[in-house]
Amino acid sequence: MAKRDFITIRSYTPAETRKLIDDAIDIKAHPGKYAEALKGKALGMIFEKPSLRTRVTFDVGIHQLGGFGIYLSPAEISLGKRESVADVAHNLERMVQGIMARTFSHKVVEELAACARIPVINGLTDYNHPCQAIADYMTLLEVRGEFSGAKLAYVGDGNNVAVSLIHTAARLGVHLAVATPAGYEPNPEAVEWARVQGAQTGCRIDLTHDPVEAVKGADAIYTDVWTSMGQESEAAKRLALFRPYQVNEALFAKARPDAVFLHCLPAHRGEEVTDEVVDSPRSVVFQQAENRLHSQKAIMLHLMR
Repeated sequence: MAKRDFITIRSYTPAETRKLIDDAIDIKAHPGKYAEALKGKALGMIFEKPSLRTRVTFDVGIHQLGGFGIYLSPAEISLGKRESVADVAHNLERMVQGIMARTFSHKVVEELAACARIPVINGLTDYNHPCQAIADYMTLLEVRGEFSGAKLAYVGDGNNVAVSLIHTAARLGVHLAVATPAGYEPNPEAVEWARVQGAQTGCRIDLTHDPVEAVKGADAIYTDVWTSMGQESEAAKRLALFRPYQVNEALFAKARPDAVFLHCLPAHRGEEVTDEVVDSPRSVVFQQAENRLHSQKAIMLHLMR
């Protein structure tokens, strides 16, 4: 059987995407059932960017499936500098049974997948963050009970997280409204792809510059940091430009009365979200963070079993 990678949700059908989420929910409910599913298998974890949730959830996840993880820092693997991406792939494919890579450039993960004969998982790139999106929609399903008729509002920067939310909305038939400042819209090709693909699932993608318009009738409001790693030189400009897009109590009140708050974390409190929102009873950010563990276990099972 040909090996499979997890680079973008676009390569997964609506049924496959939903199955990953359903499997993650089952893994969460019955972890012991999967305790030896990947017994003795190793996951090589390449990190160009630091991460709390990605590091811990993949490391703990592979262990809970009976395997083990090997952390590979920039000091050990300087992709494309100390050693070519292809050579890294060809080495690792003979030593481990799967690769997770958290990188800056999306092309690096694509090249790893093209060269390695073992599955490659995208742990985050500058283009998208598909593992996060599976956990996000898993959380939405837990809270709401179904995807049909659901509306998710994303407010802030049209970054890699927004792109994966868009891809996954198209696969699951969710209504996604994205509000960004002018010039910070999500990747237009990703939006067009989602609108075409979403016609089959009932998905609707709305883009606006008005955060109030985006959150009206929303079942969940999602935001992310205004300045991502690698954009530090833009921080002051972004702080001023994005201020009207802060998720505060006034904006949160425009959504449905039972709406929940989502954030991929880490949160810059007082910037993209206030303490009153992120610490409110309607915030499910830590449930969402925990779901990274269960959803990534489902991804590893799908690819490495």
